[in-house]
Amino acid sequence: MTTTAPVPEDRAHQATAGPPAPDAAAAASPSPSPSPSPSPNPGPAPDGATAHGPDPVPAPAPDAATVRPAAASGSSPWQLARRELRRRPAVRVSLGVVLLFVLMAATAPWLGALGGWSPNEFDKTAIDPYLGGQPLGALGGISPEHWLGVEPVTGRDLFARVINGAQVSLLIAFAATAIVVVAGTAAGIAAGYFGGRTDTILSRLMDLTMSFPSLIFMIAMLSVAKDVNRIVLMTTVIGVFGWPGVARVVRGQTLSLKHREYVDAARVGGSGPWRILTRDILPGVSGPVIAYTTLLIPGMISTEAALSYLGVGVRPPTPSWGQMIAESVAYYETDPMYFVIPSVFLFLAVLAFTLLGDALRDILDPRGGRS
Repeated sequence: MTTTAPVPEDRAHQATAGPPAPDAAAAASPSPSPSPSPSPNPGPAPDGATAHGPDPVPAPAPDAATVRPAAASGSSPWQLARRELRRRPAVRVSLGVVLLFVLMAATAPWLGALGGWSPNEFDKTAIDPYLGGQPLGALGGISPEHWLGVEPVTGRDLFARVINGAQVSLLIAFAATAIVVVAGTAAGIAAGYFGGRTDTILSRLMDLTMSFPSLIFMIAMLSVAKDVNRIVLMTTVIGVFGWPGVARVVRGQTLSLKHREYVDAARVGGSGPWRILTRDILPGVSGPVIAYTTLLIPGMISTEAALSYLGVGVRPPTPSWGQMIAESVAYYETDPMYFVIPSVFLFLAVLAFTLLGDALRDILDPRGGRS
């Protein structure tokens, strides 16, 4: 009598269930099934490879073009402004006009000598005494001798007077702007950083100065003061009434900077107020100050021209654009070029500085520009 060995349950089940499914057979078989397509990653696995799959593909190295803007994001305000201004054609044109006016004002004596006439030299041969001193020739006497024509009655060369008027106007505008920026920045930083009584006193002084009728006071002071240097007096008067605007901008920036981490770290490290203000606060407010400074210059040029037009600014024979426009009003029908030429120079100077200032404000102080 033969005894049969007991069959295991898994074999019995396999025998009754039939052949295994293809997936189950593939999973149970240790040998891989043949594949018509080759493996995408042939060869032995490198060190550190796992049994679950091929190594992850390493990330590509960052491109230099993507690294460069990130590295440039920490540029100084001047570098940022120079890089952005190159991308705007209108701003490049306005910057070229500004540089042309500055160069013209700086070299006014040499340019006048190149033209062959001084600003106060009369040329009686260029006017017609029988027509009330009207310039001879078309377009106000424009000729190879007088590039922009001559003044009626006197015969003075308009080119020499316009470039010397640019020197006077830009000198007053730049000097008054320097006074405004220095005084306003100092007052704004002091009010914002120290706070308390200092902030209260300086803020009330700003409000008082801004509420004062500055134009009327300028006219009254310039009318009373006669035997003084008019350029110095105008620069001082314009500068005294212009600093509160800059002070308010700088005060707001200082209030937002004085509690930053690097300022607190400098204070904890033992730095004094002067070092913190000059090394930490001042660089942080330099961007808005630069933008505001550029926007101040056209206003200063217009203020000087307005005061000279009203007769309380620069006195003859010193040339000034506002003074020349005031004198040309009597001749705008008979000699319109005498009115057009200084007006065009004044318009171009104010427009170029305004466009440049708007661009710098958008670049260096975008939040201030939007507000």
